[in-house]
Order: sequence, then structure tokens, then C-alpha cells
Amino acid sequence: MKKDKDSKFYKSPTFKERLTSLKYSILFWKGRKKGMIHTRKIELADLRYIFCPKGFEKYGYLGTQIWNEDGVYFKALYPLVLAMDYEAKPKWCTRWFLRFLHVFGSDRSVVRVRNWTLHNLLRKLTKGIAFIDWKTKWDDYDLRISVHAPQHIQDLADWIEHGFYDRGRQEELIAEIKALDPNASIIRGSIKRLEKQLEELEKAES
Repeated sequence: MKKDKDSKFYKSPTFKERLTSLKYSILFWKGRKKGMIHTRKIELADLRYIFCPKGFEKYGYLGTQIWNEDGVYFKALYPLVLAMDYEAKPKWCTRWFLRFLHVFGSDRSVVRVRNWTLHNLLRKLTKGIAFIDWKTKWDDYDLRISVHAPQHIQDLADWIEHGFYDRGRQEELIAEIKALDPNASIIRGSIKRLEKQLEELEKAES
């Protein structure tokens, strides 16, 4: 972000602030703190992440936070990350350089900035595409995905959300039906049909 020196809100940095900025430019691995905002201290683990990523870490420059590669959420989100990587990574640019910018520019975060020049370069190279967050809300299958991406990537995220919910809700209904009638005939594919089948079983039980 470039500061507008003509703005009435612009305040020229003091000599002490300039010295502090120079110090942290030289001691680039040190974390910085200003009020409630702070940046991390660069560690050996960050250098390993840049040059020798483990598995899914190679896409870390997108902001992905999927730890368990054997989990159901990883399997659901993996196609989305691959599509984002295809759109975001310039063909001539290596991923290690994007991870370098992610560490030294964006502090391995989607909310912090360590160096505005490197941060803006990462955004420019990746066209602003980023994986902001994922979580579950009301149920384990109620997946919510937040990304900065073109519309077709947003559509893919929506389809993954809806598909994950649909499958999870059906499995939940089937378990409830089987608990009432272990021999019940199950036809998958429709939440409404399974809800109706469960409702009829519950009425028969009462």
C-alpha cells in the first residue's frame, strides 16, 4: 500500500521511526510490534517451508490451512486448492519464490503484512487469489469456505460446500433411519426423501 503524502491524514515519520524502520530492514528476521499489531520472528521452520515444503505446504503461498492430509476436509478442499494454484501461479514463476514472498511479505498470514513491497508483489503475481479461511458451522458437514478468486473458482467453492453438506446430511439421516429399522431400504440421492422416510418411521414408532 502506497502512502499518499498529499493526504491531510499523512504524518511524516519521525527520525526515531525512520531509524526503527532501518533497523528492522537490516534485522529482517526479527518480529515487529506496533500497538496490537505484531509480526512473527522468522525461524528455521520458515526457511524449510520455503525451500523444502512438506506435501501440501507447497501451496501455502495461497494461505491454505489444511493440516490433516488424511482427513475428509482435506479431500473435499484439495480440488479447490489445485484449481486456485493453477489460476494463481504464473507459469514462469516457481512456487518457492511465492512462498518466500508469503513469508517475508505477508508474514505467512492473510491479515498481517511484514513488508508492503513484497506483499504487493505477491498479490500482483497471484492476481490477488488467496484462500482466506474454511470452517464448519452448525454441523461437521456444514462446511464454509472463503476465498479471493475469480467467479468460476467461487462457483467451485460453492459446489464443494453444497456437495459436502448434502453427503453429510444424507449419512446422518441414514444412520438415524438404520437405528430405528436396521432392515430399512435406503435410496440415496435426496435429503428430502430420506427426511420423509425418517419421519414416517418416527410416526410408526410413536
